[in-house]
Amino acid sequence: MKKSLLALAALTAFAGVASAQSSVTLFGVADLNMRNVKNGSASIKSLSTDGNASSRLGVRGTEDLGGGLRAGFWIEAGLSLDNGTVGGGNGGATANAAGAAVAGNPAPSASGGAFFNRRSTVSLLGGFGEIRLGRDYTPTFWNHTIFDPFGTNGVASQTNIISPAPTVAPTGTTQTLVRANNSVGYFLPSGLGGLYGQIMIAAGENQPLGNKYQGFRVGYSAGPVNVAAAYGVTKKAGAMDGDLKAMNFGGSWNLGFMVLMGQYHSYKQSSVNELTNMMIGATVPMGAGTIKASYGKTDRKLTGGAEPGATQLGLGYTYDLSKRTTVYGHFSRVSNDAGLAYTANVGGPAMTAGKDSTGYEFGIRHSF
Repeated sequence: MKKSLLALAALTAFAGVASAQSSVTLFGVADLNMRNVKNGSASIKSLSTDGNASSRLGVRGTEDLGGGLRAGFWIEAGLSLDNGTVGGGNGGATANAAGAAVAGNPAPSASGGAFFNRRSTVSLLGGFGEIRLGRDYTPTFWNHTIFDPFGTNGVASQTNIISPAPTVAPTGTTQTLVRANNSVGYFLPSGLGGLYGQIMIAAGENQPLGNKYQGFRVGYSAGPVNVAAAYGVTKKAGAMDGDLKAMNFGGSWNLGFMVLMGQYHSYKQSSVNELTNMMIGATVPMGAGTIKASYGKTDRKLTGGAEPGATQLGLGYTYDLSKRTTVYGHFSRVSNDAGLAYTANVGGPAMTAGKDSTGYEFGIRHSF
């Protein structure tokens, strides 16, 4: 007992010293829902995660180095609360890693598992901005999630009709749709009159999927308006047709009684492997609740000259029980032309090309 008390006292003293030198925060999100996805004639009911926000557990902190210079770190693991697993694929071993990340289902892969699969970075910050190293979001991902009423989560996420499908997809052989490993990034400082931006370079390191990435994002946010554009190139690797060139722009306008959103994306690997996507959406606050709606359309160009398309209609409602706890309900309908098999959720049942997909979910999200 005495040894236990001495050990506890030593840990307490150490924590006191650490806290005097730096600020460390434990944070996370817990999100679970009851979900039903019907793909064609097949359906599956499940207890699923990440309908409103991506479940996660993380630690972040900063240290004041003096002279306006700070050091920082951020490590964050995805959580699958329906089965208790932590972490998941980091894009290094599975062609569907990008899709799994978008869908919010970080199921660990046999050979590509990573504990801190969402983010693992260390930074230097100052009046010059921020230099950030590690696994992080790519510049070309941010417009997907910031200008989506559903935040790239759940059955109504706009990325449902961009993520890899049973056809050859421009994003199906890369790992940079959402994040990149081995990256070095720079972020502009705040206080530039609403201007913001970042650049990223990521090393390929002979990984089996495309990770050698270069990209940037620049935007302007002031008052009710927020607009941004991004461009990135992932160098050819493995079975890729060629370099993946991604370009997008998005914006939002807060009208007071609603926020309008829109975005456009272009992904291209070759002249016969292209994808374009657009989405318009809105959020309408109503007291503690918010109505959400979006409509998205994807056009594909495939080998053989076919140019099929897909659309998605998303509707949702969230109600804040407190600043940290929200209940929600979402619905979506995905319609595919012949040759495409996009679904309302990547984790749904097998999908037949040309069929429609319907999804709905009711859940609760708690942030801490």
